[in-house]
Amino acid sequence: MATARTKGFTAEEQAAMKERARELKAEAKAGKLKADGEAELLAKVAEMPAAEQQMARRVHAIVTTTAPTLTPKTWYGMPAYARDGKVVLFFQGASKFGSRYSTLGFNDMAMLDDGAMWATAYALTAITPEVEKKITILVKKAMRTPGSNLQ
Repeated sequence: MATARTKGFTAEEQAAMKERARELKAEAKAGKLKADGEAELLAKVAEMPAAEQQMARRVHAIVTTTAPTLTPKTWYGMPAYARDGKVVLFFQGASKFGSRYSTLGFNDMAMLDDGAMWATAYALTAITPEVEKKITILVKKAMRTPGSNLQ
């Protein structure tokens, strides 16, 4: 019995290829947006006084290493990191509002929940190895999903 040969891809194969092409376009667009956000963030960091620049660069390195799925962006002119378009955490240099210290802040998207009360902002005057460890722990906690073990 002879089998019929088709002259190309089946309708299902064509549909699958079109779907994959759409996926690749979406991934490329998301990658471009992330790169654009990071470039804007780094440009804002470059405008900061030297001490704040150094801290902001360390925070950036910690966040992008610890939580690579977060999207770097600026938020009110500050370096920030978002999940699903919503800011999870941000760095605010002391010079932004004439403060005596810089701030590492977390929004409600950060899952830092710890009982009935927890901190959502931390004063930064320097980033030492001990502070780097604390920031890493906070970023990991912030990345938990709702309903996960919040202990």
